[in-house]
Parts: sequence; structure tokens; C-alpha cells
Amino acid sequence: MKRSGLLAGLALGAAALLTVTACAPRDGASTSGTSAPVDKSQLVASLPAGTQPVDEVTWSVTEGEPATLDPSSSANLIIPNLCDNLLSLQPDYSIEPGVATSAEFVDPVTFVIDLRDDATFWDGTPVTADDVVYSLQRGQNPQSQWYSAFVLVDSIEKTGDLQVTVRFSAPDLGFREAIAGQGGAVMSKAFGDKAGAALGTSDAGLMCSGPFKLEPGGWKPGSEIVTVANESYWGGAPLVQTLTYVFVTDSSTLATALTQGEIDGAFNVSPSSRRAFEGEGAGSLVLGPSTASYSFGPATDQGPAANPKFRAALSSTIDREQYIETVLGGLGEVQKTMVPPFSFSAMEAADVYRAGYEALETPGKDLKRAKQLLEESGEQPDRPLVIAIPAGAKEFQQTATILQSSAKEIGVDIEINEMQPADFGAMFYDPAGREGIDFVATQGYLETPGVGGYPTLFTLPAELGGVFNWSGYANEEVTARMQASRTAPDPQTSAEEFVAAQKIFAPDQLQVTLAGAYQTTYLNDELSGVVTSVAVYSSPWALRLGGK
Repeated sequence: MKRSGLLAGLALGAAALLTVTACAPRDGASTSGTSAPVDKSQLVASLPAGTQPVDEVTWSVTEGEPATLDPSSSANLIIPNLCDNLLSLQPDYSIEPGVATSAEFVDPVTFVIDLRDDATFWDGTPVTADDVVYSLQRGQNPQSQWYSAFVLVDSIEKTGDLQVTVRFSAPDLGFREAIAGQGGAVMSKAFGDKAGAALGTSDAGLMCSGPFKLEPGGWKPGSEIVTVANESYWGGAPLVQTLTYVFVTDSSTLATALTQGEIDGAFNVSPSSRRAFEGEGAGSLVLGPSTASYSFGPATDQGPAANPKFRAALSSTIDREQYIETVLGGLGEVQKTMVPPFSFSAMEAADVYRAGYEALETPGKDLKRAKQLLEESGEQPDRPLVIAIPAGAKEFQQTATILQSSAKEIGVDIEINEMQPADFGAMFYDPAGREGIDFVATQGYLETPGVGGYPTLFTLPAELGGVFNWSGYANEEVTARMQASRTAPDPQTSAEEFVAAQKIFAPDQLQVTLAGAYQTTYLNDELSGVVTSVAVYSSPWALRLGGK
């Protein structure tokens, strides 16, 4: 688990990356023929807890280096190991106590949070109600990526040394699930007040209570983020003493580094490297349940991209089964809309959600229909439309190329803009970064149980949580139904309202869903204990990581 010359080379830049790729003993960049089928019953949510201490583990973040580690501004895979959430999301998507021993509605609009008395921040100061009030109030900022979870919150108040009470303007059935994600991340108020706007940056850092801590100087921009075990963690000290994150985004280079043991593990490894991962190597590919899906959506409220019928036309040019084989190496399934079945599979009203999902049209290639929709849209693009993708991500390159090719079949030209990962990530929170972009290719996911949170981001006005509603979508019935689902008095009514909204917004293709993807993890065979489901986005996935 130590770094060697190869890994050091990976951090030096593009020239070194190309050199390493050239030395790959086998082709990890593509698949050919028909991939072996996946038995969904064999998907694994977590691996057995490690039993042996490990000095250092090197983990690659395939999405690239984050712009910040502030939970209110970034959803990345490093934060869950640093910052505890109020409630703890388990690998199977169940919810257990976390920093909060309990968090429940005591009446339809009053939510009471009781805190542990033994949780401390990395500097040894106790986690208090004041810290929780500060942390939750940050979610009320419209610029927060978790703002949609807080739009019905009237007040957040300390009601005891270890108690916080949240009051709502209307019932909100999804709030409890939201604080099991990073919307419930707890940070030190004293540290945050001192850091100000620099909170979460490489210069200022942050102060949390999770199982790993970021010490001053631990983030070396452009190179790595080094975290160390929090020996005083209330949930037990990690077995891994140093967890170092590197940022190898090129899928072929990463496959080589993983299979040769130079990097110990990574999530969201490219399905295009399936053959390499399933061959001989230092580790194994693990497939887990997920809410993730590949899609593309509008990045502007102007022009053809903002037109639902135009998006539906593009959708009808794409063969989903071929997409899954080509892009995901068979590691996925056709998905009808942005809300996948796994997200509601364990919910109380699952039968209602399932019936609504099954009633939706299955997407597929139909050029006759695509041409008809294009005509109905009234759009006649006089320039190539631009789709943005992160550089070095094979599956996004393939997605954009497939769209480019299929769109030509109805006379639409697509131009591909490969952006550096940091610029691509910043685009989601800075409107200036989206100038000149028509579509963006993404891998979206629901990071906590429930159905409303993800579509809210795209279907509702910004003031109601539609922070990614860049197309200016406005449908009064969808807004009313989504709000009614959120504030419903019981799960059955909530499900019925959501299904009614989904019936309208799904055909409008606010995200053109191309496929549902399984969670992919590659881990060195000497290690065990990581979470391998989509819960990695919200749970401390390395807490039980260790040697076998």
C-alpha cells in the first residue's frame, strides 16, 4: 500500500500519464463483442470490515480534484470521510443514528434533533447544538447545493445544549432523508466563522468530526489530498492511518495503475475498462446497487436545448441497449426517467412508485418519431450545438460521440467541448462557466433515499430548490404536484402526487436519461471494508477499510 515511482509519475502531469498508458500490458480502454450479463441479485453493497491496520492507502477520485471540500458547495467522495452527517446512511440505504441520536418530526411541522454527547471535532472541541444550527443554516443559502432540502424551513434554533429544533412552513416528508446526506454535514461554527469565504479551500481547510481529518498543508493543489485517521472518532478509529487521494481521471491510465497495484482503489471506475479489471491484476472489480444514471441535459434557457420537444427528438435518435453495451460495458440497464427504481425500492409506498415508473414509455431509437418531434419543436439550429464533457472521462467522451453521430441522422450538428475536470465541476455552480454551452453530459445520482430531491433540482423554480433548472422549465401542474408530494400528510398521498408529476415531466426530458449504471469499485485484493453501493456519496465509506 505504499507509493512507488509509477504513482509519483501519475501526479506529474499529462506527459507522464501518456507514458504510463503506453506501458499498459493489456487494453483497458474498450470492450468488444457482447459483455457477460450481470446477475443483479449478486450486487454487493459493502465488503466485510477490514481486520488489519494499514499504514497508507492511495485512492483515486475519478471525477478529478474538487474545487472545495465545503459540503454546502461540493458533492465529492472525500467529504463523507471528513464530515459526519446528522444521520448515518448505511450501505443498503437504510438510515441509522449518526451525530444525532434521534432526529424525528414531533408534529407535522416540528423536527427535533438530539445530539450525541461524545462527538468531538478534530481539534478536540465538542460538537454542540450551536455547531449544528450553524451547519444547517448554511443549507438555507440559495447558493448551497442542498438548498432544495431547506426551502420549507422557517427556523433552525438551539433548544438545548445538545438539541436543535427545526420548524417548517409545511410538512416535509423528505427532510429526514436529506440530513442523512451531506445536507446534514456538521461543521465547527468557530472554525467556519474564522475561515469565512475561504472555508473548504486548500488554504483554509475545514473542521469536522469524521473518521479522517485534513491537517494544515494536507491539500496540495494539483497533486493530492492527504488525510489522516481521527484516533478520537466516536465511531471507533479507522484501521487506515493515512488515506491519500489522487486525481487520475484518464480511464486507461487509472486502469493500469489499479491493476498494477500503484493505486489501491477507486469508485466509479470506467466500465470501458471492464475487461482489464476482470483479468489478472492487483485487485478486483466489485459491482454494487446504485441510483446513478448517465444523461445529458440543457445548460441554457435559450435556443433549441431549452425546448422539450427538441430534447425529445434527440432522445429518440439513441439506441439505449447499444449505448449500455458500448459505454457501460454491459454494466447497466435501460432507465425510463431520471428517478431509478432502486431509489424507491424500500419505501413504504414502493408499489405506487413502481406502478408509475412501469407506466412510463421505455425510451428507444425511432428516427421517424425523432424527425416528427424535431419538426414540432420548430427549431432549426443554424450552428453546431455544444455539449460539455469532462476531459479524460472515457464514458462521457463516448456519450458525446454517440449523441453527435445520432443527431446527424436528423440533421443536427453537435460540437464536443472537453473541459478540464475542475472547470467542468465549477460550471455547475457558476453561470459564467456555462456560457456558450447548450448541453452538459452528466452522471447523476440520488445520494439519499427518496424520489423528490433529484427531479426537484431540474423541474422547480430556483426559489423552490431548482438549482439546476438552467433551461427555465416552468410547468404549473408539475410544480404544484411536486410541492404536494413533499408536503403530503402520509407516504401514500406523497407517492401518488409524485407519480402524477412524473407523468408530465418525464416526457419533457429535463435530463435525457441514457442508462442506469451499477456502482463500480476496484479495490486491491489485500484490502476490504469499503462501502460499494451508491451510499459512498453520503457515508464514511473508508471507516471500516483495512487489511484482510
